[in-house]
Amino acid sequence: MKITWFGHAAFRLDFADKVVLIDPFFTGNPAFEGDRAKAAAGATHILITHGHGDHIGDAVEIAAETGAKVVTNYDLCMYLTSKGLQSFDPMNTGGTTDQGGFTVTMVRADHSAGLVEAGVGFPLGSANGLVVKAPGEPTVYHMGDTDVFGDMALIQELHRPDVVMVPIGDRFTMGPDTAAFAMRRFFKPQAVIPCHYGSFPIIEPNADRFVAAMEGSGMQVIVPHKGMGVRVEG
Repeated sequence: MKITWFGHAAFRLDFADKVVLIDPFFTGNPAFEGDRAKAAAGATHILITHGHGDHIGDAVEIAAETGAKVVTNYDLCMYLTSKGLQSFDPMNTGGTTDQGGFTVTMVRADHSAGLVEAGVGFPLGSANGLVVKAPGEPTVYHMGDTDVFGDMALIQELHRPDVVMVPIGDRFTMGPDTAAFAMRRFFKPQAVIPCHYGSFPIIEPNADRFVAAMEGSGMQVIVPHKGMGVRVEG
């Protein structure tokens, strides 16, 4: 599997004949340094953790351009159809869907999830993490935006992720020290990829504190260059 980080919480997974985008926030993302069309080329699926603009991102536009199917919680799917989305597969916390060649499971995340339009705020379902499993590939757990919580132990027991994408930015998610605590306390992956930092000035500017806090954990911490893929074996 090739994993590419585009800054903030946006990732691309390339494996078999699938191209899976997660939280495709390109337009307006200060950390995105590439070209959206190139980043999204060949997309077959778009997974969205929750209904904030910096995670919905360009999902509707990319789905229209590529024919990719959007997979997210039911409430957010229904909202995105009002914005023109046509191909989608709704689900919710605890559920698993078969996407043809891989499965997606939505798990808990401790965060809010909603938007404001015309001065009115409205919820768009729950915030979630995502677990992606494909035969012969590493199991990927994108935490979404979250704090640490004790049921991470159950996520580890149920899914045993090989790769964990963990938010470290603080203010809106765990900060570096808490994220490192969560990883040390609950998980045993092959690789840890920090995210949700280095984009907006009010969150953590880099991954240095997280990397330092993970020293001696025995886990491989990968801090990829934005737009450059890294390969992780199953």
